[in-house]
Amino acid sequence: MGKSRCYPSQKSLSNKFIGMLSCCCSESKYSKLDAQLEKKMSEEKVIRSSSGQISFNSSESIYSWFPKFKEGLKKIKGVFEQYDEDSNGAISREELSKCLGKFNLQLKEERINELFNSCDIDQSQEIQFTEFIVFLCLMDLLEEPSSSSSFKVISKELKETFDRIVDAFLFLDKNGDGKLNKKDVDKSLNEFYPWEKSPGNILKNPFMEMDQDRNGKVGFREFLFALIKWVGIDDSIEVERDSDEEISDIE
Repeated sequence: MGKSRCYPSQKSLSNKFIGMLSCCCSESKYSKLDAQLEKKMSEEKVIRSSSGQISFNSSESIYSWFPKFKEGLKKIKGVFEQYDEDSNGAISREELSKCLGKFNLQLKEERINELFNSCDIDQSQEIQFTEFIVFLCLMDLLEEPSSSSSFKVISKELKETFDRIVDAFLFLDKNGDGKLNKKDVDKSLNEFYPWEKSPGNILKNPFMEMDQDRNGKVGFREFLFALIKWVGIDDSIEVERDSDEEISDIE
């Protein structure tokens, strides 16, 4: 028999960002990780551009992928529920350690804490579903699992979803420096869709919504949080699952 799990509604993602990140400066505790992400995205821009691998060539093509982004990311829900042992709608550090151990990921504790803190934007010492998505995407992007690793959570379909999210960022990163600026974002996202016809979850000033620390640039981590919200994923999303369904359905 199927069952549904609906977690208590949390504060909106944008409100949490405004509350927690707007007071941060460029030398916040996220600086080291964000610098690594800038470098990684700059490298990906060169690699994918030279090989013609960037999937998107217009904002229209990005918007058309929103339903696929949503369906792909929702599949992570089963993993999240499995390791949210107390069913409180969030994963603690201890629960996360068990999750990573299951996947045989040999990450240094310092690295795990760095990724955890960068995703725990409300500093609750737990990560909710949307934050867990960001954690997995950043880990997939920055970490190179060893040949002995069994990181089964990154299925072929989910890997494609993460890759297309990277492509969307790279399309908007016109100068390839690993971060987005307001001029390029506004021009690109308004190229095919006037704001009154853009997807409903995107505000009229998408750059300001993404640039939550108000430093005039948007890194991949900020972009990822905003995109998750735009495609309609939130912490209270309800997913129907069979009682005997296990993690193997996305392996």
